[in-house]
Amino acid sequence: MREVESQRLAVLRAMGVLDTPPEAIFDHITRLAAMTFGVPTAVVSLVDADRQWFKSRVGLDATETGRDVAFCDYAIRQEGVMVVLDATADPRFCNNPLVTGALGISFYAGAPLRHAGVAMASITSITPTRRAR
Repeated sequence: MREVESQRLAVLRAMGVLDTPPEAIFDHITRLAAMTFGVPTAVVSLVDADRQWFKSRVGLDATETGRDVAFCDYAIRQEGVMVVLDATADPRFCNNPLVTGALGISFYAGAPLRHAGVAMASITSITPTRRAR
């Protein structure tokens, strides 16, 4: 597992995208995600060693959070879309400060974004309103 994560981080860093200025194409994608899914917040989140950094964000002022609280860390470890209908009732997230704090995440949907076959990031939609499906 450590070797796979080391390789993932090496590919992420080699991409040269971390800590770069906003780009219109990414901003278009996040706006489209927010509109399509009817959520106030959408991000393109790159998962680094100790943080998730938002290449693009709609409805969120923060530019990063710790990886230890990142839903996206779970999303990049899945093959398909990760959906959490009610984070307050999910044992993985119910005590997470992104759920219990000001952001108040309840619904989360994140799809891994891959480069060279390796999950580097996720496109994510979140809202404080839980969803039934």
